[in-house]
Amino acid sequence: MARTVARVIVDALSELGVRQVFGVVGDALNPLTDAIRTTDDVEWVGCRHEEAAAFAASAQSQLTDRLGVCMGTVGPGSVHLLNGLYDAAKSRTPVLAIAGQVPLSELGSDAFQEVDNDLLFRDVAVFRATVTDPDQLPQLLETAVRNALGHKGVAVLTVPGDLGDRELHHDRPARFSLTTPTTRPEASAVRRAADLLSSADRITLLVGQGARAAREDVLALADRLAAPMVLTLKAKEGFEGDNAFQIGQTGLIGNPAAAGAMHSADTLLLLGTDFPYRDWYPEGRKVIQVDTEPAHIGRRVPVDIGLVGDVGATVRDLLDQLSAEPTHPNGAHNRGHLEQARKHFLSWREDQARLADPAHDKSLVGKVRSALDNREHGIRPEALAAAVDRNAADDAIFTSDTGMATVWLSRFVEMRGTRRLLGSYNLGSMANAMPQALGAQHLDRDRQVIAFCGDGGLSMLLGDLMTLKTYQLPVKLVVFDNRRLGMVKLEQEQAGLPEFGTVLDNPDFAAVATAMGITGIRVTDPADLDDAVRRAFATEGPVLLDVLTNPDEIAVPAKPTVEQGWGFAVAKMKELLRSHGDETQH
Repeated sequence: MARTVARVIVDALSELGVRQVFGVVGDALNPLTDAIRTTDDVEWVGCRHEEAAAFAASAQSQLTDRLGVCMGTVGPGSVHLLNGLYDAAKSRTPVLAIAGQVPLSELGSDAFQEVDNDLLFRDVAVFRATVTDPDQLPQLLETAVRNALGHKGVAVLTVPGDLGDRELHHDRPARFSLTTPTTRPEASAVRRAADLLSSADRITLLVGQGARAAREDVLALADRLAAPMVLTLKAKEGFEGDNAFQIGQTGLIGNPAAAGAMHSADTLLLLGTDFPYRDWYPEGRKVIQVDTEPAHIGRRVPVDIGLVGDVGATVRDLLDQLSAEPTHPNGAHNRGHLEQARKHFLSWREDQARLADPAHDKSLVGKVRSALDNREHGIRPEALAAAVDRNAADDAIFTSDTGMATVWLSRFVEMRGTRRLLGSYNLGSMANAMPQALGAQHLDRDRQVIAFCGDGGLSMLLGDLMTLKTYQLPVKLVVFDNRRLGMVKLEQEQAGLPEFGTVLDNPDFAAVATAMGITGIRVTDPADLDDAVRRAFATEGPVLLDVLTNPDEIAVPAKPTVEQGWGFAVAKMKELLRSHGDETQH
């Protein structure tokens, strides 16, 4: 078989363990897709939009810690990859994007569809290059892959249309040997951190994704320090289940127990997190931060001691130092801080559970009517999320769209067992849940994959529902159909603005799915909710569960301010006056 540029690239992907390549076929990619066609262990997944392809490749990378691969052809095909690639870059996961280009002889001539890919991808990629001679391979490909894996980021390799089927003059196989070192901070820095922790009275841990591989060590440290553990959203997976120290999330999607534990602490210990919301860090506390990236130390909150190293190795070093001497006369930290935080958290969870009870609205009979009475406004989104949690497998993979779908997942779905979680939690893109589920399901067709879709997010990339159908991927799409851009609505109202521009004129998504050959189930009555969820999960193949939820349901922040409360009240009054004004005009 001829050693063409396309053949070298595809054979190398096979060697790397890449099993799917996501994209849209066309012109410059034809030699590459033909090489995939004739390769037994690499599958081409034809998407309807390149953005979906990039999200799917990124999802596979995040779930496996291996290289994800997507392709976009000349000009707009490659441009469409950008949003999904930005999400991969912000998620710090290795993705290789193969981008098409006009023929070499046309470069720089403003040819039809010509785009300067090296310039286009400069901000998003840790490495980018254009192949201008077949003999640049396999070295140029090796460099791209090593950069993507080594820097946990995006590499873009551009292949002009007349290069893919040209032969190499040599026959050297690609080599990708790459090891990941374990790093640990200097002993003196660990000693200072241990001294600070030993003298502290109330310590709270903020634990992020970077600590997930060190679960047992982190739990041992929390026990040693009697410290409540606030989890970032990405740390739900790995730390939420079977954990007597965790108290959920802080931030806008968080709870008051977590916010309280942060503010009542005298010392914060940040483990593997770059939690970006500065307003949610308390001021005037001693702070220790552990991270593998030196640039992450102190960029969100002032840090007293920065420990650059792997969380597991660093925590083990801290435990060795802490166990050498008692912290208090009785040899242990005061556990009151932990116990109070856990009590507050469990009480908050009980209150939340009542909102998820279908009988909750019946208890409102005879009380003052409000927008929160769902009997006329739709099904509570809390009830939907809780029903999914009850019926989902303990090894399910969840994806969630940015916005209120993520809020309900974070509060009502527990990452117990070996459940996994994906979302656009750093970029905050819309329309990510369905294509991420597409990539996840391709990894294992027998594992349950559930996408928490907002109606706005789903409709943005609606065409790739056909990709689920074409490949008969048994993804379960749970649509929170509140006919709104719900998070934007809440943002407007908290600022005292009336809702504007957020209303969505939705179709019957279940009927749309049915027309596409996908099982569609629509739920409008709370009494039907649990049965509908069970039926959706028991049905073979892809299923879209369209649940009409209450558009006026709100998620109260972990520490609501007086300004937010007044803003919400003012907004509701403006909306009421506008509504009455509309009525008088008709």
